[in-house]
Amino acid sequence: MGSMSWDCIVVGGGAAGLSAALVLGRARRRTLVLDPGGQSNLPAHGIGGLLGHDGRPPAELYALGRDELARYPTVEVRDARAAALSGEDGAFVVALEGGGEEVARRVLLATGAEYAAPELPGIAELWGDTVFHCPFCHGWEARDGRLAVHGSAHAAHRALLLRGWSDDVVVLAEGPPGLTDQDRELLERAGVPIEERRVVRVRAEGGRLAAVVFADGDELALDGLLVGAPLQWRTDLATAVGAALTATGALDVDEHGQTTVPGLWAAGDVGSQMPNVARAIHMGHQAAAMVVFSFVVDEHGIASPVPPRSAAQPA
Repeated sequence: MGSMSWDCIVVGGGAAGLSAALVLGRARRRTLVLDPGGQSNLPAHGIGGLLGHDGRPPAELYALGRDELARYPTVEVRDARAAALSGEDGAFVVALEGGGEEVARRVLLATGAEYAAPELPGIAELWGDTVFHCPFCHGWEARDGRLAVHGSAHAAHRALLLRGWSDDVVVLAEGPPGLTDQDRELLERAGVPIEERRVVRVRAEGGRLAAVVFADGDELALDGLLVGAPLQWRTDLATAVGAALTATGALDVDEHGQTTVPGLWAAGDVGSQMPNVARAIHMGHQAAAMVVFSFVVDEHGIASPVPPRSAAQPA
């Protein structure tokens, strides 16, 4: 398909992007999905808590999604990266890495986010399995094990949450910011021990976490480690056309997936403070349905079912 042939370009082929493309394809809208790979949950052993796919490896879910999209003749999925975004509602231009460009009436960004895990030697090899950031995603697999919470930020809340999966939980109270007096009181009352020594690395055995190693050489045997991993959102394409961000750096979207730029929509982790696959699928479906409605508004002059946004209307 050549230039001006797309109703919507979906940038990103993870849960949100594939979900959006499925809705657009079923609505018989000409849709191009640009999937550069690199979804943030690919290292995970499985997707925890996704109905119908509990424990399924993320790559397998995405392959199944692509297979479903292949049934719809108006959808094309391309292994390609969007290098730049320009234009405006009705005529967005997406430049492709390596050359070429595509034009579409609407663009739906599902570019996701990355997790900034602690820079501890040994973590990368265990990430998404026995070292994790989300107890709802990985707590079941770590149940009844020797578990630890790394870092002092919100340590009491994270440790008390983790106690739902195991009675053997310790806080590795590395700063900054350090534990507050309230944190210490809550942890003491709950019987959660606090370890003050600095962790310098993690040690694995057989591909699983075995222990954390302290600066003095001592070790603490563990089966699971919950770490803080702040999100880093992939928003460069959106900000290039003037889309607003939230105070935390996520893309500013409303409940329907509208950004502050007319014709530019977003779904999934790129506009979420609570990333997970189930939410991303829902957001992709919701945003794509609103994109379809926007075409009907254009083509038939009816009132939009949702008010348009502007930079002066925060989510």
